[in-house]
Amino acid sequence: MASKFDAPLPVAIEFDPDQIPTEAVPENFVSYTLKHQEARPPVTWSNWYREIHWPYLFIFCVLPMLAFIAAWSTPLRLETAIWFFIYIHLTGFGITAGYHRLWTHRAYKATKALEYTLAILGAGVVQGSIAWWARAHRAHHRYTDTDLDPYKAHKGLFYAHIGWLIVKPRRKPGPADVNDLRSNPVVIWQHKYYLRIAFIMAIVVPTAVSGYGWGDWRGGFVWAGLIRLAVGQHSTFCVNSICHWLGDKPYDDKLTPTDSLFSALLTLGEGYHNYHHQFPMDYRSGYKWHQYDPTKWFLWICEKLGFATHLKTFSDNEVQKGELTMQLKHLRHKQEALSWPAEKSDLPVTTWEDYQRQAESRALICIAGFIHDISDFFDKHPGGPHLLKKNIGKDVTTAFFGGLYDHSHAAHNLLAMKRVGILLGGAPHGLEERVVPPSQHLRITRHAELAGSGL
Repeated sequence: MASKFDAPLPVAIEFDPDQIPTEAVPENFVSYTLKHQEARPPVTWSNWYREIHWPYLFIFCVLPMLAFIAAWSTPLRLETAIWFFIYIHLTGFGITAGYHRLWTHRAYKATKALEYTLAILGAGVVQGSIAWWARAHRAHHRYTDTDLDPYKAHKGLFYAHIGWLIVKPRRKPGPADVNDLRSNPVVIWQHKYYLRIAFIMAIVVPTAVSGYGWGDWRGGFVWAGLIRLAVGQHSTFCVNSICHWLGDKPYDDKLTPTDSLFSALLTLGEGYHNYHHQFPMDYRSGYKWHQYDPTKWFLWICEKLGFATHLKTFSDNEVQKGELTMQLKHLRHKQEALSWPAEKSDLPVTTWEDYQRQAESRALICIAGFIHDISDFFDKHPGGPHLLKKNIGKDVTTAFFGGLYDHSHAAHNLLAMKRVGILLGGAPHGLEERVVPPSQHLRITRHAELAGSGL
C-alpha cells in the first residue's frame, strides 16, 4: 500500500489567500473557505473502517504497543540505554531544529551539510517528509483553533495528539504557501527517498550501532529502535496536544497555546508554545535564558561552529509588551474582584453644621474633605479607642497625616472604605495623595474607559 508519506510534494489548494486579489478579499477567510468547501461525511458505525488511516494507525499505535511488549523480555544494557538517550536527542533535533524551526518557520539559515544532516535525522522519527510535515504545521499556525487547523485543539486532547492522523479529517487543512520547500533541493531529495531514509534511520542505524558496538542486536532493535521511535513520535505529538492544554499564557490568551516547563521537558524545549505562537520566527522557544530549550542551545552551538547563520530573534521590546499586556489583564481581573471605596458622585454632600449634628449620634470624623463612619473600628484601632472618641465631629486631617501619627498605606486604604459623605467646601489640604487612597494611585483602565473620560 502506498503511503501518503511518499506522495508528491504538496501544492496550494483552492482559495489560497495569497492568490486572492486585494479587492476581492473576503471579510473572514476561514468562514469563506468553509462555506465553499464540502466536508467529508461524518464517521459512523457503517463507514468507520473506510475513514481510518490504517498505515498511520499501525505506525503510531500498534507498533509502539508491540515495542513495549517486546521490551518486557529484552534487558536494557547500560550501553544501549546511553545510546538510546543520545539517539533520541539526535533524531529529535532533526524534528525540532530541522522540520520545525528551519523548514517550517525559517528561523535561521543552515549550511547544506546541516540541512542534509537534519533531514536525515528527522526521518528517523518517522513523521512524514519535511514537505508534508511543514505544510501541515504552517496551516496549523495560520489557522490555529479554527476548522482549517489540521490538529485543532478544541476537538479534544486525543484528536490534537494523534486522532487527526488516525481518522481521515472531515475537511482539508487550510492553504499554506510551500513554494520555498518545493524549490529546496534537500527537501526534494528527502521527500523522494523518504521511506528508505526513514527505515534506515529508524531501525537499521540504532540496531547496527548497538549490535556492532557492544553485541546487543536485540536491545538495539527494541530499545534504541522501536521504543525510541515511539517516545520520539509521541514527544512531538505533545506539541500539538499538551502544549495547547497545560500551562500558562504569558504572552496572549486569544488562542490555546500554553507555556509549561513540563511540556518543554517532554518536547526538547518546544513547550514554551504560547511564546512560539506569538513569535514563530524566533529560533528560540524558551525565550528566557534559563528556560529549558535544548534545541535553542543546539542551534546556538551550530552558529558558533559556522553551520547556522542569521538566527532570528524577536524584538525584546515587543516581547515585553506582550508579557506586560497579559500581566495587566490579570491585574485587571484581580482589581475587579476587590471592593473599592464609593465613588465621589455616589456620596452625599454635607455641610459642616450637619456633619457635627450627625456626629452627636454617630461616630463620624472628617479627614481630607471626606466624612467617615468609624463606628465598627474602636476596638480595632492600634492606638486605642480613646484617640478616636476624642476626635469625633472634628477635622483630623493633619493628625492622620503626620500631626500625631503618619498612618500607613493600609490605614489610608481602610479609611477610604469607611467614607459616607463629602464635606461641603471641605479642603483636602491641597494634596491629591491625601484624597486618593494608595491602592488607587495606580489603576488598570481599559482603552474604552479612557476614551469615555476624554483623556
